[in-house]
Amino acid sequence: MTSLLIDDRVALDAGCLSQALAVEEQRGITSILLTHSHIDHTNSLPFFIDNVYGDGDCRIDIYSSPATIYAVRRHLFNNTFWPDFARLPNHLLPALRFRELLDEVAVEIAGIRFTPIPTHHLVPTHGFLIEKGPAAVLWSSDTGPTKRLWEIANTLPNLAAVFLETSFHNDLQSVADRAQHLTPRTMFAELRKLERRVPVILHHLKPPCIDRIRLEVEGMGHPDVSFVEQGRTYEF
Repeated sequence: MTSLLIDDRVALDAGCLSQALAVEEQRGITSILLTHSHIDHTNSLPFFIDNVYGDGDCRIDIYSSPATIYAVRRHLFNNTFWPDFARLPNHLLPALRFRELLDEVAVEIAGIRFTPIPTHHLVPTHGFLIEKGPAAVLWSSDTGPTKRLWEIANTLPNLAAVFLETSFHNDLQSVADRAQHLTPRTMFAELRKLERRVPVILHHLKPPCIDRIRLEVEGMGHPDVSFVEQGRTYEF
């Protein structure tokens, strides 16, 4: 379940915010960007809102594509699955405010610039170019083989790192292809589209596949590739 906390105030995805962060840390979050609607990226939203709701002037902005916002409002905050916090305590001053993102149109949130980039997945999905100060980081989100992500990466002289998904091991290539995810085989093919050397940090490993993925990646001996570490703070 994917969640990143950026500069203590902005969350990128909400797969496990309420599980991974203390309540006081959750209360510091003012904005959430969702890459797409799948539940491993949205699962903790209802519990997170419960934890911060009523904390003074709690107002959480959720940024995502129109398709993801529609899905979250219809299937999560629909007064059946969970209360509609976009209308609580009232529709004029709701606890949740939804903000639509447009492809490749940057938004600035808490001093950080986020540019949503479409990737190839089963539902509309954005990767993100994340920029602050002198550094830029690329987050792939969930994707199969894609193109635009790398075109943008290759224009960035200040690119400091790429976080790239690798969900399945190579023996599950047919499953990965149907689900539009990457294996070590297709991940390395994607890296050939990157025209510069930067750290590449792999994320979104499916738990039953972790050991095999690690063996297959380490067997390739690529010096720039490593694996994301849960709970670690990364600085760029």
